[in-house]
Formats: sequence, structure tokens, C-alpha cells
Amino acid sequence: MSELFSGGCQCGAVRYRWTEKPDGAHICHCRMCQKAFGAFYAPLVGGLRTKFEVIRGELAIFRSSEQAERGFCRACGTPLTFAYVDSDRISVSIGSLDHPEAFPPLDQHGIESRHSWVNGLGNLPDQPPTDQENPTAAFIQSTNHQHPDHDTGQWPAG
Repeated sequence: MSELFSGGCQCGAVRYRWTEKPDGAHICHCRMCQKAFGAFYAPLVGGLRTKFEVIRGELAIFRSSEQAERGFCRACGTPLTFAYVDSDRISVSIGSLDHPEAFPPLDQHGIESRHSWVNGLGNLPDQPPTDQENPTAAFIQSTNHQHPDHDTGQWPAG
């Protein structure tokens, strides 16, 4: 069997996997993606629908236009997928993958809506790690309800 590339939502209600490595990692700055992700842009990577499967839960779907639909977790709201309705391809949010570092974006789309300051984000000064900067970080971590970055037999655990 080929290597599996898995991911899922923050709460663990939806898990998915690819049976073939996704490709075409990119970021999209279009206003629709900004709204869907609640962010400055949407990082996406995709592949054939036949190589993608939801293995836990069910995607909630929002048809963001007549041509496109977006999948998300109805329990926690994590944006998970983007697909053109009539396409044989589907994309997932890179951040929802268990190993997002394996998919660095190769190019940018929707640049007509890119915020003028986005390209400078990498030059902002770094702050100390969260556990050093925020005294409540240890408590937050100890009460974390986030699904781990790997498949689990059941979730929540126990």
C-alpha cells in the first residue's frame, strides 16, 4: 500500500486521508478564501477525489458559489476542503494535515485581493515561545481538547 497522508479537524470529529501524496500546494488570497478561513489567505493542497477519503465523521458542505464548495467540521468549524463542483480534484487546508510542513506552498493565487502587507509577515519580530510568554499556557495545554496530529481509534480518547 502507498504512504497515507492524513489530517482532520481541530476537535477530531472529522478525519480524512489521501492514498496518494497531494500536490500543487499554494495559497489563495481571494476574498472568498479569506472569509472562509477567517485569515489573510487560504493554504491549500489537493489531488484526485478518488485518492481522498473521509475516514471519520462527515464533512459539512457550504456551496460558496455556483462553481465551488467548501467542506468543514460542523462541530468545531475547522475549514477542511475546497473543490470545484464539476472537478475530479479536491483540495484540503494544509494546516489540517497531520504534517503540514511537508507541503510548502509553491505559488499564490487570487493576488488581486492580497493585502499589501502580507508579504512582509515573515519579517515581523519573533516573540518568546507561548509557554514563556503566557503564564496560563501550561493550564491551556493541560485542558487541551484538540485532536492529536495522528489517526486515533476513537476520539475523544478513553
